Amino acid sequence: MPNDMCDVTCVNEEKVNHVKKKINIDAVNEAIHLYKLLADRNRLQIAYALLVEHELCVCDIANIINATIATTSHHLRKLHKAGITTYRKEGKLAFYSLADSHIKPFIAQGLLNEKDGETYAVQ
Repeated sequence: MPNDMCDVTCVNEEKVNHVKKKINIDAVNEAIHLYKLLADRNRLQIAYALLVEHELCVCDIANIINATIATTSHHLRKLHKAGITTYRKEGKLAFYSLADSHIKPFIAQGLLNEKDGETYAVQ
């Protein structure tokens, strides 16, 4: 028998019931959608770029992630549709930013570390 399993079945009903009452299925489904959306390298890089610079033009983002403007726009549309980004037009340019503050700590936590007092992006 593997060591990473219980040798007997023993359920702590109080703990199990407490956790079951706390689980919000809608929030879990929303988090799953968010994690799947940001599991794409380009979309996560876009989100990180917008965390660092607050607002960027589609052309700048395409250059940052080394993708075409068409590919970048596709990813930005997905992020916008999910409510992660907002955009504004200025003449012929489209500028994107993160939609609200709830996504910022999530992105920062996954991509930033502190070492010797300096913040750096994890490679």
